[in-house]
Amino acid sequence: MTEKREYRMEELARLAGITVRTLRFYRERKLIPPPRREGRIAWYDDHHLARLNTIAAMLERGHTLTGIAELAEALDHGRDVADLLGIEPTEEEPVRLTPEELAARFEGQATPENLAAALDLGYLGTDGDEIVHISRRLLDVSSDLVREGIPLAEVLAAGKRVREHVDDLAEMFAELVLRHTGEEDLQRLRPLARSVVEAELSLALDRRLRKQD
Repeated sequence: MTEKREYRMEELARLAGITVRTLRFYRERKLIPPPRREGRIAWYDDHHLARLNTIAAMLERGHTLTGIAELAEALDHGRDVADLLGIEPTEEEPVRLTPEELAARFEGQATPENLAAALDLGYLGTDGDEIVHISRRLLDVSSDLVREGIPLAEVLAAGKRVREHVDDLAEMFAELVLRHTGEEDLQRLRPLARSVVEAELSLALDRRLRKQD
C-alpha cells in the first residue's frame, strides 16, 4: 500500500507550479478542501495536489474560477456533475470507482487534462471518496478503446463530437413525437429512437467498410 504523502504549503505550491499567494487565494475561494491542522502547521496531501492540477487544466480549457468553484463545491459535498448541471436521471447505469480503479482502467492516462475534459462532458462526478461515471457502457467502451491504443484524450474529443450530433438527433425525435403525440409519450417511445440510431450507424459502418474492399 502506498504511503500517504503530505506537504507543507510552500512545497505544495512548488509541486503545483503556483505561488503560495495563489494557493492561499484558492483556499479562501474554497477551490481546494481545508488542510489537516497540526498545531499551527497546515498539512496538504496528494488529493490537494491533484485538485490543483485539475484547476490548472480547467483554467487552460477556458473555465472561469467561478465555474471551477461550483464544481469544487459539488465534489466536496458528494454531489455529482449531472446533479450540478441539472441533468435528469437516465437509463444508463452509473459506475462507482476509487481514484486508483479509474487510473487502472486507463493505463496512466487519467491525467488532470483528461479529467477536466471528462468533467466538461459530464461523464464524471463524485460521491464522497468515490468517483462516479455516468454510464457503464461509455466507461467500458472508453477503456476498451484505450486498450486498443487510442489515446484517452482523443476518445474524449470524439465523445464531444458525438454528443453534438446525438443532441441534434434527440431533438429531431422529440419534435417528431410531439407533433403527433404528447410529452408523456417521449419516455415510452425512446427505445424506438435508439433502435433507429443504432441501425443507421451499423449501416453507415457497413458502407464505410465496403470502401476498403
